Amino acid sequence: MSKLSSSPADGDTTKSGNLVFSPVSIYSALSLAAAGARGKTLSELLDALGAKSRESLAESVRGVVERALPDGGPRRGGGGGPRPEEARKQINSWVAKKTSNLIDSVLPPGMVKSNTRLVVATAIYFKGVWDTPFDKSLTREHKFHRLDGGAVDAQFMRSHDDQFIATYKGFKVLRMPYAVHDSFGGLWAMASGAQPGSLIPRAMPPPPEYSMCVFLPDARDGLRSLEEEIAASGPGFLAEHMPWSRVEVGDFRVPKFKLSFYDSLKRVLEDLGVKAVFDPNRADLPDMVEGSEEPLYLADVFHRAVIEVNEEGTEAAASTALLFLGKACGPGYERPKPVDFVADHPFAFFVVEEVSGAILFAGHVLDPTKL
Repeated sequence: MSKLSSSPADGDTTKSGNLVFSPVSIYSALSLAAAGARGKTLSELLDALGAKSRESLAESVRGVVERALPDGGPRRGGGGGPRPEEARKQINSWVAKKTSNLIDSVLPPGMVKSNTRLVVATAIYFKGVWDTPFDKSLTREHKFHRLDGGAVDAQFMRSHDDQFIATYKGFKVLRMPYAVHDSFGGLWAMASGAQPGSLIPRAMPPPPEYSMCVFLPDARDGLRSLEEEIAASGPGFLAEHMPWSRVEVGDFRVPKFKLSFYDSLKRVLEDLGVKAVFDPNRADLPDMVEGSEEPLYLADVFHRAVIEVNEEGTEAAASTALLFLGKACGPGYERPKPVDFVADHPFAFFVVEEVSGAILFAGHVLDPTKL
């Protein structure tokens, strides 16, 4: 998921404000498109998804679903298809239900048309309680330094407990494990003339283990270079820099924040080399809808994500929707000296399932006082 784990925004993302998105949500949705693709369309999708073959992709998706989304696996039902606007409302209603109403819609009015032949949507919900919750009485207002040189007053969570922190050249990493978590998701597929299918329960693998990792650059304006380093290093970067030993802390402050994101991912995917699937004349998707000979192409991809981090833990949700049209239209522990971790300037964050390495949510905070 290396390419999809980087930002879904165009260009220098530190200029566009706070950011949150779900690599797992986007990955699982595009994986279904890859499952129905052939030729150049398939090769471009596989490259963006970091897979060598359709078979290896299927195995990877299965692992992600079982570890990060243990609620179930995909199923497609049959029956009479709803009208376009009814279908859109039905999809949004399903997303709202799957995300505990954190996301009330992923498809705006008018996006599902009469020539829409297939809609694929994913929904992910996560709620985790910190292994060591913050004491609300210690929360204080401090300055958060923005990239433009200004500062805002933000609510900072504080703690005197030992923390999982690792120090590297130019940045520090904080890992905050979740003790109790509730995570589930779904895959919704509606073909023309078919009722929606969704995730259903399946055999449960070992319980997933989640944590939030905060990557804090030493320099107040160092977020862009740090994110470029993370993106260039590939998917192993997070695991290689995740701290596993607790250290004594000195000044320890992390801001509370609540973020949201909504946009089309079409241009971003095209920049990643996914182009043929969006071209009505080049898209090769013969296996997307069983029993249909009508050629399809991917018209657009929409993604919405929200996250809230406070003293108790984290609540987050995301949804990705794909609209297809007919072409006719560290070893050893050594106790270090106390480490300061003061996240009073822009930083990146990731919510990770530690065993599989699946990134449920990612983003950066430029101003914790703004959505």
